[in-house]
Amino acid sequence: MRFIAFRVLAKRIRALFYMLKDRRVKWYKKILILFGLIYLVSPVDLVPPVVPVLGFLDDIVLWSMIIYYLKDELDNYWLGEKSVDYSSKFRDTVNPVNYTVSEDDEDEEKANEQ
Repeated sequence: MRFIAFRVLAKRIRALFYMLKDRRVKWYKKILILFGLIYLVSPVDLVPPVVPVLGFLDDIVLWSMIIYYLKDELDNYWLGEKSVDYSSKFRDTVNPVNYTVSEDDEDEEKANEQ
């Protein structure tokens, strides 16, 4: 049971990439993630990484705050496993439909609307 939290955290971290690619996400949420990434790789930290355990503690605290703040948004990008694969069942079952639209059809629709 205690590994469930790590599994959820890992899936939320994976969902960050898909959230950054989505155009519907507000810009300030994307900036928050980018600043977090910059802080993670930058050599300037509040606690230098030379200190064995405390050096990475500020990075962990920062990213846990970012993920907690974005948790509801990240759950929208949850990439869970599919329970049933329907792609093989419905493959090649839809017949293509050929149709054309002419100006006569549009004129008839306008006459029916009036």
